[in-house]
Amino acid sequence: MGGDGDGWVVCDGGHRHWGRFGAAGLLLRHAGHRGHADCVLLAHRVWWSHHGGTWGIPGGARDSGETARDAALREAVEETGIDPARVRLTGDTVDDHGGWSYVTVHARLETDVPPALEPTDGEATELRWTPVEQVSDLPLHPGFAQFWAGPDALEPLP
Repeated sequence: MGGDGDGWVVCDGGHRHWGRFGAAGLLLRHAGHRGHADCVLLAHRVWWSHHGGTWGIPGGARDSGETARDAALREAVEETGIDPARVRLTGDTVDDHGGWSYVTVHARLETDVPPALEPTDGEATELRWTPVEQVSDLPLHPGFAQFWAGPDALEPLP
């Protein structure tokens, strides 16, 4: 919410990206049990945002001196109200663009039933626990779509 990382930069490939020090997002997964599907938390991006109207993971710009894990968790808490005490970080996937990177921080929600969540900061119109097998059916943010189609999208849950 207005940290020193907010701002556009151009990577070595000549593309514009949000986050002066890079960006990070939280791929929060809930292991299906007690009748629930294995699912991930997705946010429907508000129309005015970059690639508005698409679905992606909570995340945003990293602040100076902030780790990708800290940024991803901070952004997820700001955007969803998720209880950080219930989130266990399990790994990272880095998408390096040369001079700018996006880090997907993998995490597991440690609770029996995923909580109903509402957007808390105006950057999303809806939050949804989406079954893993249905994620690709949604209109995804282009960067998340590329990540989701790749080999690192889902780590084995411990």
